[in-house]
Amino acid sequence: MKLNPGAVAIVAAALAATYSPEQAEAFTATTASRSGLGFIDASWLRTEHRNSWSSLSVAAPVETSDAPLLLDYDMVNSLTYRGLQKECRERGFPAVGTTAALRTRLLDEAAAVRSEGVDENGNISEFCASDSIKFSDESDPEYAFKSLVNEIMEKAEIGHWKAATRKLKKLKKCYATDKNPVPAEAYVAVLETCLDNRLQGARASVPARKILEEMAENGYVIPSDMGNSCVFNSLGDGPNATHAGCGGIDTALAMLAALESQSTGLDSNIITVDTYGAVVSALSRDGAVEEAVLLLRAMVVEHSFTPPLSTFADVAAAASMAGGKGEIVLQVMTLAKASGYVLDQIASAGAGRSILASGVIAAEQMENLALGLRLLTAAGKAEGCEPDRGDDLVASSSKAAQRACTLIHKSAIDMAFQDDNWKLAVKLLSLMTERSLTPSTTVWRKVVSLCCRNEKSKKATALLLDWIKFSEDGKADKPPLKVFNTVVNTCEIVGEEELTVVVLNAMKNTHETEGNIVTLNIALKRLAKQGNILSCEGIIIGMLQAGIEPSVVTYTTAIGACVKAGNPQYAYEWLTRMRSRNVKPNFHTYNTAIAACLDGELESTVLGSKIATEMLQDIVLEIEKGFEGSADYNSVIPDKYTKVLARSLMKKLRDNWRDGKININVAKATVRVPLLNLVDFERSEMAEKVKKMKAQKVSERKAAAAAADDGCDPDTDECEIDADFSAVNTLSKESHRRMEV
Repeated sequence: MKLNPGAVAIVAAALAATYSPEQAEAFTATTASRSGLGFIDASWLRTEHRNSWSSLSVAAPVETSDAPLLLDYDMVNSLTYRGLQKECRERGFPAVGTTAALRTRLLDEAAAVRSEGVDENGNISEFCASDSIKFSDESDPEYAFKSLVNEIMEKAEIGHWKAATRKLKKLKKCYATDKNPVPAEAYVAVLETCLDNRLQGARASVPARKILEEMAENGYVIPSDMGNSCVFNSLGDGPNATHAGCGGIDTALAMLAALESQSTGLDSNIITVDTYGAVVSALSRDGAVEEAVLLLRAMVVEHSFTPPLSTFADVAAAASMAGGKGEIVLQVMTLAKASGYVLDQIASAGAGRSILASGVIAAEQMENLALGLRLLTAAGKAEGCEPDRGDDLVASSSKAAQRACTLIHKSAIDMAFQDDNWKLAVKLLSLMTERSLTPSTTVWRKVVSLCCRNEKSKKATALLLDWIKFSEDGKADKPPLKVFNTVVNTCEIVGEEELTVVVLNAMKNTHETEGNIVTLNIALKRLAKQGNILSCEGIIIGMLQAGIEPSVVTYTTAIGACVKAGNPQYAYEWLTRMRSRNVKPNFHTYNTAIAACLDGELESTVLGSKIATEMLQDIVLEIEKGFEGSADYNSVIPDKYTKVLARSLMKKLRDNWRDGKININVAKATVRVPLLNLVDFERSEMAEKVKKMKAQKVSERKAAAAAADDGCDPDTDECEIDADFSAVNTLSKESHRRMEV
């Protein structure tokens, strides 16, 4: 019995990895003599055996080092096209060429040789094995070659692509030589039948890929339409762009490499832009964003193509959704611009809007607010989007785009709030509504409060009314009462009485209430400006009767009315009343009460000294026990204005002793002492304790606000707190300046 030569080769290779060279050589020689075949050389076996052992010894430490994994034949043969490229790059080999070229580089490096008679899948080849009965025409040495070519053409003509590819493979392995290669027409005929029905549902993708690669290696011209069709039809919608498990990206890339090897001279664009675009889009869908953008760059830079916007959009969308790949999105937009597209115009097309949306998402991920706003502005300039706006369509193109646009506008408004730029904040809020974005309550409140801080009563009122309309349409929450009060207070400060009425009516319609204590305090401020003490007292009595407990702001405002009316005794009476209601005065209250005592009368000066003494007593208690809440509401620690008032009162006292109304020594020993302590407070030991206490309170307040996470904004709250006392402070300061004159 004679053994098949392929079987002998397999057994010999197994022996080389198991036995010593002498044992393997003895077995092989015996087997060869029995089979009548002498093609196995013992020296080759010895070399193969040494290579096997050396490979094992080198492979051992690879697991604990960064060196590439040592590959054997089976491993190389199982790699996909991109896998082959990756292994070649890791080893410093060129990563371009056909599948066979890449495999050869890796096999040469691993010294892994396929045995003769074994096909590329590691199986014993049946193509060249001798048949039991063989007919041949000895008069024609090429009879078998020609006969097999005819069979191939016949099978291809009737559409039997599997039989045609098998016979083509047999022709190449068993009969083709360098002098007599497989004819080009045979390749073309088989390729044509493989292309039927879109590569037979992609099942003929691998045979088509091999045909293209062999034609490229033999220097045959690949028909452009057939080559492009092969690449295009090998791509599907399944994982890795396969179709029912056949074809896929790696097959398409290998075909592309075969076609590119023929792209020289006048035929440099044998591959069409649609073919390249299909591969780029498939890579993007598969998540291979880096590879997709490299191929896209080659299309634009090397081949001077102008890909359709959809190709750019696919890569940009995949990069933006991957996260952390914002730079790739910017590269895609740069390539689109290099291809001749204008960013201000592409929003008129759906794919263009997708590119801009991906750019906005990337800008938000990179915290590049200026870029995100610039892209939306570019979309808004595009024509052909009627009746909608381009920026509106971009912002609403997806949930991710809508979220990114909202966050970009919110962050930009936060920056405008910090910079006290009310015009920019108002513009950004307007753009949010125009782009169908929904501003949160915090955003509305910040912009309105910023306008109030800058005393822009008309703009604040207009924004508040817009906010109310949005809430009625279900696009926003109702403005809280505090916002109404802030706007009313601003209108009162600037003297816009008509706007005050408008805002109060809007508050009544929105919340079905006449207001709360803050609203009543604002009404109280209007009367305080007029110095109407009795009306102020009437409002406070009405509050008590309605079960509304007056706050420190209420009593401070009533004392402000006394400043306007020049009635220090009534001011001190309000201090007594508020303490009886367990409402503690703060530094605003004391400042206003002291300001009421600057009329120059000795009785008023003495009363002012008494108020200063009570303030110092409260300061000592605060340092011992501390305070809760906001310093503006609850602290009695003197500010710079307190120091100014104390000095003014000391001047009045000096005038009193010069006029002979009080003995100078008595004045200095009694009345002036508390006033002097207020003036020198900043240089006292208590001042250092106060600084530390205030710093601790600020950090505690910020930590509490962060932990609550209830939409409360400390910056906005401080703005509204300032507004509560602004009118009262204005009253006392105006009275002080008038008295000084």
